Amino acid sequence: MRAKTRAVAAATGAALVVVPLTGAAAAALVTDESADSGARLDAAAYTAYSNDIADIPEVTTASKKKDAYTIDTPTVKVKVPPPPEPEPEPVVVAEDTTSYESTTSTATTVSSVETTTPSADVQAAISGSAVIAEASKYVGVPYVSGGSTPSGFDCSGFVSYVYGQLGISLPRSSGSYYSVGTRVSTPQPGDIIVTPGHVAIYAGPNLQIDAATPGTTIQFRAIWQTGQVYVRVT
Repeated sequence: MRAKTRAVAAATGAALVVVPLTGAAAAALVTDESADSGARLDAAAYTAYSNDIADIPEVTTASKKKDAYTIDTPTVKVKVPPPPEPEPEPVVVAEDTTSYESTTSTATTVSSVETTTPSADVQAAISGSAVIAEASKYVGVPYVSGGSTPSGFDCSGFVSYVYGQLGISLPRSSGSYYSVGTRVSTPQPGDIIVTPGHVAIYAGPNLQIDAATPGTTIQFRAIWQTGQVYVRVT
């Protein structure tokens, strides 16, 4: 008898599985189309057929798939930032009532404390020099640009006024002081300190009296200029 294989379809739910039959099960499924025999399915063929059906794997349906898989949903934690801290209260700084002079010349900064009580060096300069004694009378007079009187002085106006009280005439321009008197390397109280754009009166080691810059007053103060030329006028 010519062997012929039939396909057996088993449906479970919405799934369809096609299984080819071989061996005894295939041989047993012979229909009227067989040209050699009209035999029908016997007990042995039925058993083989049943075994083949039993070997068909279970089909997972859509409903079973739904139960077979689970989805883990992550837990999302949202951290809420804390509210901003309040701004600190402004710090109130007490005003410094000490009187200071701070001015700027072409290349030098003047910074000194006005003194109301003369130091020992100042007192020595006053007692040892008629020029310093006269100049000390105007301590506290404000700087006035172009001023040459006790109501207000600029640098050359102050020097020329002090020397004028002693009968000595001096220029009203600071640049002109390079050509007056005698230059000395060891100055004495009362000599004139000449620097570019400024003149002052020497009062002792690192000490002078001058009308420094706008906003200051006549004071004994440290020598703040550089490139000094000392001039003695008699």
